[in-house]
Amino acid sequence: MYCQVFILAAVLCAFPPPASCARHFNYRPIIGVLAQENLEDDPQAQGSSYIASSYVKHLESAGARVVPIRINQTEEEYVKLFNSINGLLLPGGNVDIEKSQFTRAAKIFYDLAIKANDASDYFPIWGTCQGLQQLTVLTSNKNLLTLTDTKAVALPLIFSPGSQNSRMFKKFPKDLLQSLAEENITSNFHSWSLSLQNYSSNAKLKRFYKVLTTNTDGKTEFISTMEAYRYPFYAVQWHPEKSQFEWIEKAGMIHTLSAIKAAFYTAHFFVSEAMKNHHHFPSQIQEEKALINNYQPVFNGLNSIFMQNYYFE
Repeated sequence: MYCQVFILAAVLCAFPPPASCARHFNYRPIIGVLAQENLEDDPQAQGSSYIASSYVKHLESAGARVVPIRINQTEEEYVKLFNSINGLLLPGGNVDIEKSQFTRAAKIFYDLAIKANDASDYFPIWGTCQGLQQLTVLTSNKNLLTLTDTKAVALPLIFSPGSQNSRMFKKFPKDLLQSLAEENITSNFHSWSLSLQNYSSNAKLKRFYKVLTTNTDGKTEFISTMEAYRYPFYAVQWHPEKSQFEWIEKAGMIHTLSAIKAAFYTAHFFVSEAMKNHHHFPSQIQEEKALINNYQPVFNGLNSIFMQNYYFE
């Protein structure tokens, strides 16, 4: 009991709500996770799309509930869902980030989030790996990605000057920031990256996003963490959720205490951002019907890149 109280107190001290808005937080946040087309080599695949359960657990571990956002829905359905959820997570995966149904849905939500935030309706977006890549395409209207040798490797983050005082990192504990900078604890599982050179040469990206950290494969320096200047949009090229919830024996998979701590603080940060939004479902019945708890995840085995998946028609 004393351990639980101590941990809760530590978390509250690490993320105290601003005095000016403490009364306005939404302590029942619901975050949408966008599904994507099934992987071609997934022997367990059902229906047309999936969400890896590690993303769901990642958000739930920090105090959010999750609603799946299925592909192939009408724009009207997406608008209704946007007005019912408090944030959006774009997960990693392997789809065409220019022509897929994942991209179509992501663009609709991205455009809605831009309009909402411009109207002082705070709506955050988080992109992980493919999610970061998708955000760069949506912002620049171009695919500026470059091949890198980063398919299964854990790396320390190279912090940009002043980035430890960014919105994302400023409330991370100092010992965690030191671990992120010195230890190989960020899991990279991507073949494509946004190089610092391509970012710097694109006016739209440079105006929109602040580079918080970079990494290199020995040849190409690429962006590994970024946040938008004017919007609550955040993205990482690495996978914080894997340290907690994926267990394949593979290079790049890290389960150290500092990696797990990093996973928690990234999730907690984004959930705290979603708490600033006050969208809600029209009724409790509709809220219950939308939650991912209505679906049963499929266990794919310890040797699968995603240990559990939710599948959707």
